[in-house]
Amino acid sequence: MALPILEASTQTQDHLRHTRGEPVKRFVCLSNNYGVYQKAFFPSVAEQGQVYAMPETLVSLEKHRKDITIFQNLDHGFTGGHAGVPVLLSGVRPILAHNFEEGNISVDQKLAEHFGSATRFPSMTLGCRERNLLSFTRTGVQVPSISMQQAYRNMFIDEATASKATKKERMTRRNSILDIVLEQANGMRAKLGTRDRTKLEEYFDSVRTLEKKIQQKEPWLDRSKPIAPIEEPNPGNGTEEQLRAMIEIIALALQTDSTRAITCVSGFVNGDFGLNGGYHGFSHHGEREELVSALKKIEGFQISMMSYLMDLLKNEDDLLNGGSLLDHTAILFGCGMATGTHSTKNLPLILGGGGFNHGEHKVYPDVDAQRVPAANLLLSILQSCGVEIDQFGTSSATLSGLEWS
Repeated sequence: MALPILEASTQTQDHLRHTRGEPVKRFVCLSNNYGVYQKAFFPSVAEQGQVYAMPETLVSLEKHRKDITIFQNLDHGFTGGHAGVPVLLSGVRPILAHNFEEGNISVDQKLAEHFGSATRFPSMTLGCRERNLLSFTRTGVQVPSISMQQAYRNMFIDEATASKATKKERMTRRNSILDIVLEQANGMRAKLGTRDRTKLEEYFDSVRTLEKKIQQKEPWLDRSKPIAPIEEPNPGNGTEEQLRAMIEIIALALQTDSTRAITCVSGFVNGDFGLNGGYHGFSHHGEREELVSALKKIEGFQISMMSYLMDLLKNEDDLLNGGSLLDHTAILFGCGMATGTHSTKNLPLILGGGGFNHGEHKVYPDVDAQRVPAANLLLSILQSCGVEIDQFGTSSATLSGLEWS
């Protein structure tokens, strides 16, 4: 078994990058599939800047006020209700992905490409009582989510030697097959028409993506995993306990530098928080007090888990960069569908940590002709992590008024 990341073991390529003034950054997105009750989520539009009353749903973030930014009137500029959920981290609807050079690749997967094999897991796509629909590769493949148990076992439980040998043999075989496939496809290229050539290029992209994934996994096969500092969480507990355990696993993944790009979607099951009903039913509240109260409980807890993650990272030294892990980890809470009534306007978005200049409630224009794409925020996050691009998805620029170091 290997130890967690220690100061003595940080003389890596990443450490050398930092000595040249390039900090190692991380990204976490926390989300749900039903949006929020906006009246309890957003501060008054009259209270812009540093002075604003913390809304009811966000009260747990009061202690982190100086380390968060709340955004109003950012969205991806289309209607579509639940179809907005998988668009949160790309700004591109899957059905329109063919119109974009990088398809509908999501922020976490763009970062996974950027970080490559620097960590054991290029990314983690997690789900707690809910499917995670946020993560897409550049070829439009939706990355399946894993459970709390799977995440724990992937991070901390070593495989048997025989199993590792079998995996290594399988990777070698796949690489050989990919080489043959690419060679055959290249031989066909000159005989094809324009349309077929385009299809072939898309096929090449898929093969290259698979090839990269295999190459990223190979160096880690023979390396021992970190020692588990906690016992495997109990999957039978309610959402409240499960999500708390998932947040602790996210913190451990960052602490052990197992990954630097994580998404986590949380849900609800009947009986959680003493409530009877379903999340979808609550989200169609029609301003009925009982249903609105239920939503506030669910969403308030989700936000409290963002606050808890900030607590954990703030109290953990960043041995690669100095300072705390929170200083170099951007935590985004957001939803691709703004409200349960199927609106996709004014997405609920809060950014914490990550070296950004925080402490404000930022309100952007709500007039259609002047609306600012939410993808501008995504571009800013990517650039802050060292990704050298000028456009991402439907962005028009980086987000005005948001600076980082």
